[in-house]
Formats: sequence, structure tokens, C-alpha cells
Amino acid sequence: MGQMEEESRKRSRNQHIQALILGSIAIAGGLAIALVAPNVLGAMEKLGLIPKGRQTEYINAARRRLKREGLLVEEGGFLRITSRGEKQLRSLSLLLARPRAPKRWDKKWRVLIFDIPEKRRDVRDRVRDLLRGSGFGRIQDSVWLYPYPCEEFIALLKAEVRIGKDLLYLIVDSLEGDAGFREHFKLPRSPHVRPPPLKLPGVANTLLDTILPIPQKRGVR
Repeated sequence: MGQMEEESRKRSRNQHIQALILGSIAIAGGLAIALVAPNVLGAMEKLGLIPKGRQTEYINAARRRLKREGLLVEEGGFLRITSRGEKQLRSLSLLLARPRAPKRWDKKWRVLIFDIPEKRRDVRDRVRDLLRGSGFGRIQDSVWLYPYPCEEFIALLKAEVRIGKDLLYLIVDSLEGDAGFREHFKLPRSPHVRPPPLKLPGVANTLLDTILPIPQKRGVR
């Protein structure tokens, strides 16, 4: 494995560990230090985040780091999540919920439309950055699309930036001029469908016969 791949793997593992620790403490409302490892250990093993024999080491290191960064606070032997920790948990949840490509595309587009006022421009810019960073394609500045189901990600996005009804999630069966997006997402090309031949009603045919000259057969003068 190359150096960049290894660093990416470690970063992803640390993000999962932080999210699991913060989430466990947030759900419990407070957790004894001695119970942190048992509460998150099973989930970590299922995700394959830590090698066997070093589970406690990774958990304790992550817990100390979260406490040092002010995301957790210790009170009488219990750990509680801080407001900064809650914000970090939302961000990590959003990051880890990025939509993944399934094996087969259902041939439907997920379209996001948002209308965020100018006075909340910073929020609008953050939404665009999150969508761009998560692999969404831009149709217009406030219209983005993705080919795979992403409702969980959108729900977390709304909660993270607090936009609620300002963002609409649509599922569409067809999209005009989608060749560029199919190429961007490495999807099969749209089959070329030839338009049916134009059929004129009988009245129109009769009218054209009176207007257009009737072609003469060759050899007849």
C-alpha cells in the first residue's frame, strides 16, 4: 500500500473512532471512563478499524485526544460531551455518511435544489463545499445532482447547516442532456432513441398536395 493510501486509511479509521466515542457518550448523556472502551469496542471490531490486541490502546488514545481538544470533559470520573464535541459529532456523522456507489445504478437521478438567502451566504457557500467535496455534480450554483440514494446524507446535511425546508430533495427518472453527468459518474451511456417518423393527418396531406407540385415521371413530356 502506498503512503497516500495508508494515510487515507488511518484518517478514515480515526474519524470512525472519534465518531463512535462521541456518539456513545452523547447517547448515554455521560459515561464512566471505565465503560468507554466496552461500549465502542464491538462496533470498532465490526468495522475492522483496529488490529487485534491493540483495541484498548487505540480507544484510550482517541479518548485522551478528544478530551485534550475540548470535545469531552471529565466530571467525577464520568465523561460528557461538550458543545464543541456535539458539533464535531455532527460533522463526523455527515462525513462518514457520504453516499457510496452501489453495484448497479437504478437509472434515477437525485436532484438537490436549495434557496438560501443572501444574508446567509456563508451557509450557502458551506453547502456547496460539502456537496462538491462529497462528489455531487453541479447543474447550477443552487442545483446539484447525484445518481445514487443519499437521503441519510441530506438529512445530516440539513441538521449540520440548519437549512431545513430551504433544501429540496428530488428523485427524477430522466434528465435532459445528461451525457456529461453520465460520463462524470462513469455510468453507461444513454441509449440513442431515434424519434418516430412524422405522421401527418389526412387533411394535412391533402393540403400539401394542392401546394406542392406533383413530380413528373421521367420520359413523359
